[in-house]
Amino acid sequence: MEQRAINQDIDLYYADESGVSEQGYIPYGWQFKDEKVSIPAAHGQQINCFGLLSRQNEFHFKTTCQSINTDFLISFFDDFVLKLTKYTVVVLDNAKIHQSKAFKKRCEYWQKRGLFFVYLPPYSPHLNIIEKLWHELKQRWLRPEDYFSFETLRYALQLALLAVGSELNISFSPFNYSH
Repeated sequence: MEQRAINQDIDLYYADESGVSEQGYIPYGWQFKDEKVSIPAAHGQQINCFGLLSRQNEFHFKTTCQSINTDFLISFFDDFVLKLTKYTVVVLDNAKIHQSKAFKKRCEYWQKRGLFFVYLPPYSPHLNIIEKLWHELKQRWLRPEDYFSFETLRYALQLALLAVGSELNISFSPFNYSH
């Protein structure tokens, strides 16, 4: 499948959802003994995002303040399938919403239009390259001052997501077929 994507026979995307909340994202930190470091945070709203990312940093996404459920995904892929110009494969994890009866039933419609899904083995987020995008987004692309209010967070998030593939890019290692 990766070789077909390299040859441009198909489009290949990796998909997943993630959330950004007013609580902020602090994976680790350090400070001098006499220094105060803080990020104002509020327990509050979250923005959820579903996205598709290619190795060429082509990125399609949709955000919501609601939970991402099967209906949300069906709506997303119903819109996405209208933009296809060639066979397209989307790599998904095994989340319940990706495996629901309604989602599986809609796959027939999408397959007729050239959209196919491949599922990763359970517990293998390291195989889904979009995880790197979520990490970069939360750790580097969103700044502490973006968390001052829900509106500043939503604005900064939209700017960052819209910049993926132009100002913001991720370098991926080439495929290695020598086994």
